[in-house]
Amino acid sequence: MEKYIILLVENVLVAGGAGFIGSHLCDLLVKSGHEVTCIDNLITGSDSNIKHLQKKNNFKFVRADVTQISDYKLPATDYIFHLASPASPVDYQNHPEETALANSLGTLNLLKLAAKNNVKFLFASTSEIYGDPLEHPQKETYWGNVNSFGPRSCYDESKRFGEAITYVYINKYKVDARIIRIFNTYGPRMQKDDGRVVSNFINQALKGKSLTVYGDGSQTRSFCYVADLVEGIYKAISNDGTKDEIFNLGNPEEYSMKELAQKIRQLTDSKSEIIYKPLPKDDPRKRRPDTTKAKKILGWESKTSLDEGLKKTVVYYKRLR
Repeated sequence: MEKYIILLVENVLVAGGAGFIGSHLCDLLVKSGHEVTCIDNLITGSDSNIKHLQKKNNFKFVRADVTQISDYKLPATDYIFHLASPASPVDYQNHPEETALANSLGTLNLLKLAAKNNVKFLFASTSEIYGDPLEHPQKETYWGNVNSFGPRSCYDESKRFGEAITYVYINKYKVDARIIRIFNTYGPRMQKDDGRVVSNFINQALKGKSLTVYGDGSQTRSFCYVADLVEGIYKAISNDGTKDEIFNLGNPEEYSMKELAQKIRQLTDSKSEIIYKPLPKDDPRKRRPDTTKAKKILGWESKTSLDEGLKKTVVYYKRLR
């Protein structure tokens, strides 16, 4: 692992820290020697993701909901990472109200905490704020093409509100905040049934089931391995020159869904056929980040190849069987 600029203080709060990405971030922070408090209501997070950290002296778990943060006693903190939200289409459509509130009221509550204690704040937004983009690849300056009244809006629009209220607290209350926009991320600890395309394809292939491609398979995504992503998240709050900034974090390599299905079928040595079903409403046709800004300011880029990351993810799912 490469060296990082070390945070000068050690008290860190990770909201959503028992989730897929949040738990990997907790791993990095604990390993770096920080005092980490993880809060999560476990709607989509899991105890199993942080079980190995519970034995660490510098890790504490508090089962808490960011929409009711004032109801809990939390230790003093110097850095706040806000990753608390369902993130996969299946999860946020199963929990639409909780998703909308986690990214709106939850973000407001954590920003108030950051302002009160004069601490650094990071809001984990999403590439979904770009919607079905008319600009390709997507730069941080792109405003997006988003449906505010549809099955994905509970997630997309609440993330956009989260960005807006972060802007308010930066400019009105001078909170030292920054925003990251996370593009498709994969790796160990993804739920098997979360509806993400990588987990779907791998588990279908391992079970000998047909790989389900929605639409004609020409729609594209970029895939970032989770270990690479959390390095970018860490740098976004620890590096100089990140205050008031927005960063795309993702892998700029672009693959069609048909290409991904074929690659996973090959890596799993599966004979599964590929079948096609109708494309869900508002599903973006293209998605690829322009990561120039992250490279320039953070010195960060995704380094794990798709083949390498998928092999590690396949091993993880085989162990779960």
